Amino acid sequence: MVAGRKRGRLAAPLLFALTAAPVSADGPPRLMLPIDCVPGTSCRIQQYVDRDPGPGSRDVGCGALANDGHKGTDFALPDLQAMRAGVEVRAAAGGLVQGLRDGMPDIDASLPAAPNLDGRECGNGVTLDHGDGWQTQYCHMRQGSIAVAMGQRVEAGATLGRVGMSGRATFPHLHLSLRQDNRVVDPFGPDMSVPCGMDAGAPLWDPPIPYRDGGLVSAGVLDRVPDFAEIKEGLATVALPDDPPDALVVWALAFAGHSGDVIDLALDGPEGSVGHQVMTLEKDQPLLYRAWGLRAPAAGFPAGAYRARIRHLRGGIEIDRRSVSFTLP
Repeated sequence: MVAGRKRGRLAAPLLFALTAAPVSADGPPRLMLPIDCVPGTSCRIQQYVDRDPGPGSRDVGCGALANDGHKGTDFALPDLQAMRAGVEVRAAAGGLVQGLRDGMPDIDASLPAAPNLDGRECGNGVTLDHGDGWQTQYCHMRQGSIAVAMGQRVEAGATLGRVGMSGRATFPHLHLSLRQDNRVVDPFGPDMSVPCGMDAGAPLWDPPIPYRDGGLVSAGVLDRVPDFAEIKEGLATVALPDDPPDALVVWALAFAGHSGDVIDLALDGPEGSVGHQVMTLEKDQPLLYRAWGLRAPAAGFPAGAYRARIRHLRGGIEIDRRSVSFTLP
């Protein structure tokens, strides 16, 4: 089962101008990670800045993780449970709060109950002025979480609020835009005149954030095939009944799948290999879910230690892996 990618362009900057002296700056700001997570573990970059000047789209690595006209970097949480638990949004650099909005609901923008988003695609958010025409904008923040006030000066790393799903969003994430004089700048390659795949200048992240074009978001073991809605909501890594299970199902959620990629699911038990399944993707998919499992034999699964092994391969090379260990009584 597959989740569609987010559509549409980000709104214009938040329109709450403040006339005050900007923060002094020399050159582009150095940016720290604007979200309290570990990229590749507890969050992922689902979208980069679109560097294609035409109707197509290309991210900084010439991959497909950029919708046409996408103007920022999307740091996505693995599921809705992570959003509800609370993940802080932090100032990527010190600056002056120049704009903010709060009060919009956290709801999938594709649902009929979603509010009118004309002019409010960013949802709840904050804009910081860093001086010399540089701004950062933080979008789709959680309703009621904004922790700063207009005109407030904040240091790099200061809490601005929490990650949410307000505005034009279909999954919980932070959209960070960097601009100079209202022109979009990609922090992974700030020279926007350079096409993808070429030297666009040193990234502005400090410390560096690796570019990743695909991998695993989450994985687990269940006694049935889960619905994709359950995956998006958030499932425990091991969710088995107290009684002996009627089946063992290994599931995996991956992002930025390419046509020809392989999702390799394997299960080992106390007596060796229980089973193994290889699934090849037939098309590019921004977010994908795969599951495979076995029914229990007549005598039940043997008691003892088990381990599920999940791998994401591209061109025969492993780009990510997870393992899940559990014990059956």
